Amino acid sequence: MWYVQRVMSGKTASRKGVKGPFRAEGLEPGGYWEISGGYPVQLSPAGPRHGSASVTGAMPLATDPAVVEVGVDVGHKLATDTVRAPDVSVGGVPSDQSSWANGAPPLPIEYADEGTDESDLRDKIEEYFGAGARWVWVVRLKGSRRVEVYSAPGVFVERSGDELLEAPGVLALPLPAAALYDRSVALDVSLRNLLRRAGYRDLDAVRQEGIEQGIEQGIEQGIEQGIEQGIEQGIDRGRANQLRVTIGDLCALFEIALSEERRTRVATADLRELELLYDRLKKSKQWPDGAP
Repeated sequence: MWYVQRVMSGKTASRKGVKGPFRAEGLEPGGYWEISGGYPVQLSPAGPRHGSASVTGAMPLATDPAVVEVGVDVGHKLATDTVRAPDVSVGGVPSDQSSWANGAPPLPIEYADEGTDESDLRDKIEEYFGAGARWVWVVRLKGSRRVEVYSAPGVFVERSGDELLEAPGVLALPLPAAALYDRSVALDVSLRNLLRRAGYRDLDAVRQEGIEQGIEQGIEQGIEQGIEQGIEQGIDRGRANQLRVTIGDLCALFEIALSEERRTRVATADLRELELLYDRLKKSKQWPDGAP
């Protein structure tokens, strides 16, 4: 009972400058607890809306060309008496470290929904900035969905829908606010990011490269078969080869299993069939009904 009472009274005592007795080294990973100013803060398991949205938002952040590390619910030791676990941490999450991550991530993200303790959320934001965070984003899921972009404690602007979020020095590319809570938008942004990582502007650039490679091959074959026929065949071959690669990438991104039968279909399909399959995959984000 004493422990529960400390949990309940800790926030008031902490605001008065009275430090609690708990320390980061005494907190074991895996529990539903954080520590703020030496006082334990009990967490509740995330609801379906909260949990789903935080995973959705992690996708476009993890694929940004400038991002090396992303974590979900990672404990960060912000001070000897403070450990916080943002819903999503961008940066500051070393994969070879088993203990708490040291310091705040450059961009911590919190999802606020029904039951969020607003007072504790304000404390978290202050603690993140105090431990080195450059930005803090709060995704509001209750009511009209929106994102609060904090540049300092209490200083923020709201973004929603197609309005762009930027985090200079942390993210290379802006992303629409909806990418943090709308799965369809998150997948589109993730695909864009993956293409940028590979050096392509967009899918059209990938196709254009395939066409150019096909033209080069066709010109070489044209010496023997006739330049005009060779170029046409080369363009078709290049487009078909690139579509096979792109279809494979889309299946991986959309988590579509590629059975042996499906792989054979992609490998043997002609250009027209590949174009139809690509269009249907991109629109529905699932393998076409009735197809193998």
